[in-house]
Amino acid sequence: MVATPVKKLTFEEYLAYDDGSGFHHELVDGRLELMNPPTFEHCFIAKFLEQLLDEEIKRLGLPWLTCREVGVRTGKNKSRLTDLCVAMQEQVRDLLKASAVFESAPLLIVEVVSPDSIKRDYRYKRSEYAAVEVPEYWIVDPLERKISVLLLEDGLYEETVFTGDEKIISRMFPEIAIAVAQVLKAGNI
Repeated sequence: MVATPVKKLTFEEYLAYDDGSGFHHELVDGRLELMNPPTFEHCFIAKFLEQLLDEEIKRLGLPWLTCREVGVRTGKNKSRLTDLCVAMQEQVRDLLKASAVFESAPLLIVEVVSPDSIKRDYRYKRSEYAAVEVPEYWIVDPLERKISVLLLEDGLYEETVFTGDEKIISRMFPEIAIAVAQVLKAGNI
């Protein structure tokens, strides 16, 4: 069994934290929260979206990069791990030899919902990402068979829910024509 520190950590202590277990943690109000390993369905959906977004970034010649499982600082002593995010190349370049935790908002964050992450993805991350002004946040929910696209408007997210054969509408990637069913199908083998 891996023990996590009882004392609260600062953001800087979190960046340097390594218990040697290989497990990932989020920092929530100075406390480490252990993240369960994802399901294979979760991994395959994230990989599919990463490849899709990489292709679109390349096609459009944008100075953006997709990153999987990196952190985003969401408060004084808070940091969340993303399943996937899109950031400016310069944001990544500034962190190249540092912990993979953005202190400025990425352009887009994608979270794939798992049974243990429902409240975290829909509630906590939603409010924290809005507070740090992440312009676009996707919640891919294979449990409910839907994708919610949240666009930041005046500090709050406006949500549009897509299901079945509906095509996702994205502000960051307006030319992507991908249906929810196609994304969710990627979770199968």
